[in-house]
Amino acid sequence: MASVLKYQQILGENIRVARKHAELSKEKLAEKADLHPTYISDVERGKENISIGTLVRIAKPLGVSVHDLTKGL
Repeated sequence: MASVLKYQQILGENIRVARKHAELSKEKLAEKADLHPTYISDVERGKENISIGTLVRIAKPLGVSVHDLTKGL
């Protein structure tokens, strides 16, 4: 279980870095990805184990690939 949490944290940090690089707030990213801002926050903090589909929904408005977001996993 600990390794899954580590991966969630790495993924969350990658999303946060990409979001800041894209100059999007959590709220704006959530709006563009059709997700709740609280969910984006939980993902970035490594509190959510997200699906591939949700990862794609997050990657698109960030202008990055899923591969970019999963680096280091």
